[in-house]
Amino acid sequence: MQRDNLTWVSEFILTGLSKDKQMQAGLFVLFGAAYLLTLVGNGLIVLLIAVDARLHLPMYFFLGHLSLVDICYTSSGVPQMLAHFLLDQKTISFRRCGIQLFFSLGLGGTEFLLLAAMAYDRYVAVCDPLHYVVTLTPGRCAALAGASWSVGLANSAVETWVTMRLPTCGRRVLNHVACETLALVRLACVDISLNQVVIVVSSVVVLLVPCGMVALSYAHIVAAILRIRSRGGRRKAFGTCASHLVVVSMAYGMALVTYLQPRATASAEQDKVVVLFYAVVTPMLNPLIYSLRNKDMKAALTRLLGSSPGP
Repeated sequence: MQRDNLTWVSEFILTGLSKDKQMQAGLFVLFGAAYLLTLVGNGLIVLLIAVDARLHLPMYFFLGHLSLVDICYTSSGVPQMLAHFLLDQKTISFRRCGIQLFFSLGLGGTEFLLLAAMAYDRYVAVCDPLHYVVTLTPGRCAALAGASWSVGLANSAVETWVTMRLPTCGRRVLNHVACETLALVRLACVDISLNQVVIVVSSVVVLLVPCGMVALSYAHIVAAILRIRSRGGRRKAFGTCASHLVVVSMAYGMALVTYLQPRATASAEQDKVVVLFYAVVTPMLNPLIYSLRNKDMKAALTRLLGSSPGP
């Protein structure tokens, strides 16, 4: 079938979360507050790591990248969502839809890969502490972070191209809050076998492989902690991993439940919940989890506030 015989739309209409005006106003306030907390919390972490020399360590290097990813990820879709809460016509152009899809997929994949790099950092810190500085050199940390960004964005470029090339034969109503792969594929009026293969391969590359690396790292970490005889030593070793383990559980847990579930039982409403979880909830909670449990971050914030000029 030739492209000229099919219909590509110039814009999509998003159904959003609700058509009730009062509920939309409440959601605007709720998500707006969450977005501001995300920007402030993650921005503060990036600032502290950049200006405080005591935080120039591999653990905080990766945390800084994670916070930057969270800022960019939530900014790729939440501002538009907030604007749509105030508009009757929730439209997005075809080009903007493709750009939004690229960044959401790319940043989401990058976050999964960064969490795997952070798990490796914790593995070295607990299982081979004497060689920590030698193993995780600045160059190696930069290479791991660069690989996470490169693989995440390259994977997104392929999936976005395969998704956005699908014709919809004039159908343009997306039952979603944002441009998302599965919602766009549902509108297609041609064979989507290639898209299904790409989605599976993408899930393996940026989800299952990093998840397996995290599981392997923590298996070694747990074994090493159990070999520590003193209770205080075990508590200290576990404390270095606790925050990361909580974030990993949230990120990979929701993703695995979603992608391992048979597609026949999945629904558009469930897809909306997943997108909102990653776009709103996780980026907002990550700074709270790391800062509340981390003495170094608290000390850095105290030093920053103490160095600020008084009124």
